[in-house]
Amino acid sequence: MTEHWKEVLAVDPYVVKSASLLGDIDRQLITLLYQPLIGMSAFSLYMTLWGELEQNRMWGKPAPHRQLMVMLQTNLNDIFEERLKLEAIGLLRTYEQETEEGRLFTYELVPPLRPDEFFQDGMLNVLLYHRVEKAKYMQLRDYFSYPGVPAEAKNISRSFEEVFHVLQPGERKMTEEIHQASSLDQGYEYVTVGSSQPAPLSDESFDFDLLLAGMSDMMIPRKALTKQVKETIKKLAVVYGITPLQMQNIVAGACGSDQMISTEELRKAARDWYQIEYRGEQPKLIDQKQPRHLRQDASKTPAADTPDAKLIEKLDHISPRELLKDMADGIEPTYADLRIVEDIMLEQQLEPGVMNVLIYYTLLKTDMKLSKTYMQKIAAHWVRKKIKTVAAAMKIAKEENRQMTEWAQQKKQRSPYGTGKVVREEKLPDWMKETETKEQPAKEQTDNLSTEDLEREKEKLLDQFKNMKKYNAH
Repeated sequence: MTEHWKEVLAVDPYVVKSASLLGDIDRQLITLLYQPLIGMSAFSLYMTLWGELEQNRMWGKPAPHRQLMVMLQTNLNDIFEERLKLEAIGLLRTYEQETEEGRLFTYELVPPLRPDEFFQDGMLNVLLYHRVEKAKYMQLRDYFSYPGVPAEAKNISRSFEEVFHVLQPGERKMTEEIHQASSLDQGYEYVTVGSSQPAPLSDESFDFDLLLAGMSDMMIPRKALTKQVKETIKKLAVVYGITPLQMQNIVAGACGSDQMISTEELRKAARDWYQIEYRGEQPKLIDQKQPRHLRQDASKTPAADTPDAKLIEKLDHISPRELLKDMADGIEPTYADLRIVEDIMLEQQLEPGVMNVLIYYTLLKTDMKLSKTYMQKIAAHWVRKKIKTVAAAMKIAKEENRQMTEWAQQKKQRSPYGTGKVVREEKLPDWMKETETKEQPAKEQTDNLSTEDLEREKEKLLDQFKNMKKYNAH
């Protein structure tokens, strides 16, 4: 991932702008619906930027980013990372402009989705459901809803013409004078209230060319794929893990007799498909597998029979839940472990295969325990490095382990005291140990494997992993 100092510096000025007037309802929506998704730090950044706007004003005053660092009591890298979360979920738009004073950033605060839009979004509401769980989700849904007008009640409201019948024909015309008076000067815009947008998804998140490749225009008219329909398709693909080829039948089923696609029918078809595919279970991040386009093609790999290649193939085809289960001899993982994994996947947006490497690496480095703090630190680093594949995750894990080993050796050499205590060696899988055994002298290799019990424990763990039942089903 791009280093933050290449994107923004502490001396760079910024100014806050609001896309519309923000009020108490926006504060409630962000606190109750968005904060569980973006976390406390991103929530604090949004509220701090909002606080820089004077009451009922649309623009704040320019200030250097150093001031923001002081206000939030954090470093610029963390501010940059939290800014990206706000942008990704649709609460912030960032603009960059070269001025005489230097590079100016404009942070435009976007109000949250209205309650009806959020709970029918198809992506954010699903993520919130799995983040806060059913009981709290139902409580939030009830909080933002109220009884409607009884169906049997008759609407007797009068129309405009019935009341304002005294208007003369000339008063109803839009004259050139009125048009000019209503037009704003260039660069200005009218104040809006409650203008919101869904969380943006890039066009690269779904392959529409592949979707349409197997569908004729007679089956699905291209005009039916409106902007709204495409956005819905992208969201459903993210939430349910639907591939373009699987989406073909879902889209065809949602196309009505008028040759148009209903977004509501599209959502229903996707839910039905998922429940049939996964036996009625609701989608969970921990049950997803590495996307096909990010998997390593074994047929194109020269050393496909090496231990590394076999391990990559296994981690590419198994979900984090299945990995935890198979590394525990078929015993279902605990709720606490599953929650740790799902929280990290959601917070850091890790791909399932990358999460598998992180789990495997963590278990072997921390005596078969899942440490959330330890995993969060590594995950954040991998996200900044844009690690998307299993092979890339294994490579960076090797490098990190090598650096830690060198650091420990240097620290030991610098120490003026010799304690004489036996230093506990780390348990390492073959794919991580392989690199350093080529570089270390034979004596060091012997020392690292001096404990027979440790070696037996490691071999037992690797045997369990190689005999994974779930993978054999593929």
